[in-house]
Amino acid sequence: MKKPELLAPAGSFEKAKTAFMYGADAIYCGTSSLSLRTRADMDDNDLFKTIRYAHENGKKVYVAINIFPWDESYEEVANQARMLNELNVDGVIVSDGGVVELIKQVAPDIDIHISTQANTVSLHASRFWYNNGAKRVILARELNKNQIKYITENKPNGLETEIFVHGAICFGYSGRCFLSDFLSCRSANLGDCAQSCRWKYNVYVEETNNPGNLMPVEDDKNGTYIFSSKDLCLIKEIPDIINLNVDSLKIEGRLKTEYYLATVINAYRNAIDDYFKYPSRYDYTKYLKELEKTKTRGLTTFYFNDRNNKDFQDYTGNQYNSEYEYGGKVIKTDKNLKTVIEIKNKLQKNDLMEIIIPGQIEPVEFKIEGLWDYETDEEIGYINPGRANQKVKLRLPIEVKEGYIIRRKKN
Repeated sequence: MKKPELLAPAGSFEKAKTAFMYGADAIYCGTSSLSLRTRADMDDNDLFKTIRYAHENGKKVYVAINIFPWDESYEEVANQARMLNELNVDGVIVSDGGVVELIKQVAPDIDIHISTQANTVSLHASRFWYNNGAKRVILARELNKNQIKYITENKPNGLETEIFVHGAICFGYSGRCFLSDFLSCRSANLGDCAQSCRWKYNVYVEETNNPGNLMPVEDDKNGTYIFSSKDLCLIKEIPDIINLNVDSLKIEGRLKTEYYLATVINAYRNAIDDYFKYPSRYDYTKYLKELEKTKTRGLTTFYFNDRNNKDFQDYTGNQYNSEYEYGGKVIKTDKNLKTVIEIKNKLQKNDLMEIIIPGQIEPVEFKIEGLWDYETDEEIGYINPGRANQKVKLRLPIEVKEGYIIRRKKN
């Protein structure tokens, strides 16, 4: 039994630092224009800082060039690949066979990881990619555990496998969808998805012998979210997953907040480590309790346990978690005086708060006894996030480190 890599998303340099602090072994990010999340805040300078920071701390960085590029984009792809080769990136995530061939030519030192966008659902496809230079295949979300087991038990010895364990599920097959391009001229396959599957729709039927007579088909007065999937959550299945001998467990969410990353990464880090310490005592409920403190569309195991599972669509469009929100991030610490917090939501005296501790599943609870203005040090009753990077001082019950994330319990 081997301990799998915990792989987390990072849409910026700051998010990468948060991911590493809360237990990620590696992060994946994108280039500024050639990944499927081009709206993430990761320019070339941030990418350089992220790779340097990771390597200084014994961590890894994988970079996505996983769009399906037109011919006119290949010169840019080649330039990005050469840059990543010089930066000594640990792997590049690729979907398109043409990009695979190009990277082998212009950046031969980079390990190639085949993106989930390539729809790898079989041992045969895994062998194909390995024979064409792949170091790792990121298996499609549509596989169940028996299919994954068959691949991991029969794959070439030099081929690594990776699966998603948490995060958003795309309505399209392994994320390959044209709905956004059709409705808003923003192509998901070129990194500019408008998330049209999350929109609210009014659906009508028309009887062919009576054209123009449109009859609404909807759940209620607000329409229906027929395309919107629940979020994947395999925290309960961690024992089964580890016994599959998958090399890397991946969390989705390069556009998510640092609060989301801290909560989710910390939960899976603790779950994996606790299972290896005491396999017979594994209790998923305490990790799930933490995961449910983030915004989610409802949770599903998708097809992992059952190919016939139908419980993965959320027809309401609601996001769950009415009790907690992002409170702030520790910017500067002082053992005896006041800690500087960059606030993310309104904070006021007597608010109930929780500090998310890396490597510890139980958060530290406390009540805000006082707030002090960051610039004047005058005591205040509350503070609103009226401007970017707004800060406040408060006293915390424990010694913390810069970068710790604090959540607020809503009233």
